[in-house]
Amino acid sequence: MSINGQWSPRWQPVIDTFAANFTMGEEGAGLALLHRGEMVVNVWAGQRSNKLAGLERVDWSEHTLVNIFSAGKGLVALCILQLVAEGKLQLDEPVADIWPAFAQAGKGAITLRQLLCHRAGLSAFHQHIANEQIFDWELMTQAAAAETPWWAPDSAQGYSPFMFGWILGELVKRASGYPDFNAYFQAKVAQPLGVECHFGVPDNLLTAIADTGPLKRPLGVAASSNGADSIALGKLMKADPRGVTNRAFSNPISVMTATNSREWRQAQIPAAGAHADARALATIYGALANPRQQILAEPVLRLCWQQQTFADDRTLGLPLRFSHGFMLSQHDRADCHYGRGARAFGHPGAGGCIGFADPDFELGFGYVTHRMGQGLLIDERAVRLIDAAYQVLEQENV
Repeated sequence: MSINGQWSPRWQPVIDTFAANFTMGEEGAGLALLHRGEMVVNVWAGQRSNKLAGLERVDWSEHTLVNIFSAGKGLVALCILQLVAEGKLQLDEPVADIWPAFAQAGKGAITLRQLLCHRAGLSAFHQHIANEQIFDWELMTQAAAAETPWWAPDSAQGYSPFMFGWILGELVKRASGYPDFNAYFQAKVAQPLGVECHFGVPDNLLTAIADTGPLKRPLGVAASSNGADSIALGKLMKADPRGVTNRAFSNPISVMTATNSREWRQAQIPAAGAHADARALATIYGALANPRQQILAEPVLRLCWQQQTFADDRTLGLPLRFSHGFMLSQHDRADCHYGRGARAFGHPGAGGCIGFADPDFELGFGYVTHRMGQGLLIDERAVRLIDAAYQVLEQENV
């Protein structure tokens, strides 16, 4: 496999691991690492398709965009924390103070902090959501405002796969004065850092997107531990068709079936619809890992790694740790470590994409792939890349 891009020689073990992934089912991917403010790895390989643009098996490029799914949640959280740093949002004041309609159905006391750490009870819609409705911001935020919590807010933890983004995105819009969530993100995150990451891809970049599809694993490769978690999730969904897990991932079903459509790519679906390349994720998280960064003020930056909840999650059916919008490591799980530093934080996306920051090592990590594995948390391809990166860092006592 020909690896394209640039890397510092001491990071060759990471490049070797990236290449080895292509012998295990990888077909197209990008990887970037920002260390101490320097882009030490920025590579890509393989091929992609974009059927809407009439492209079949074209070479992956540095600027190939991928739907990073829930890996975008960390970027949503960053926007919220920027506004907290500016005093435009308050973590422990009711969300209804800035969004009065949100107080419906017993939500008047829910706080921003509870939303960020998935303890608000708003993990899924009870009401039926039509397939096309997810592409309409106003309809989705109205539905979120009318929704009823699944349990008493702050009494339990339940991951919110989709509603998380519409609620927090609406708060960004209201608190910032920008016309929509993506406008804020472009002005305050993407453009200052010079990266391509979009919550609603513009027309001129639609051809740069890689279609997503299932990972075609070669025979004989053992199922990963998080593959087992995915099977367990399926059982949870089947066990209670009207339960929170089933509703979270199948209401509407278009949240799972429409992701290669033009409508999905151009809609603002913050919790699952961001499109980015690996360099963008590494740059954003690298800024958060760098003590000299200016993207998030220091008193608020620590909220990225401060644990807020660690519990058996009612939606996903496995233990999860959250700070304010970011997942935190469980070092006893190979599929759940966002760097080896005590302050590491990040977020994975369905199928394999991941971004994380490790302030202890001043490392920003970004990996994108269009072939989706079955893991719920960190895909085994990314685990191998993360392990290789830390072998380099730790061998040199960096």
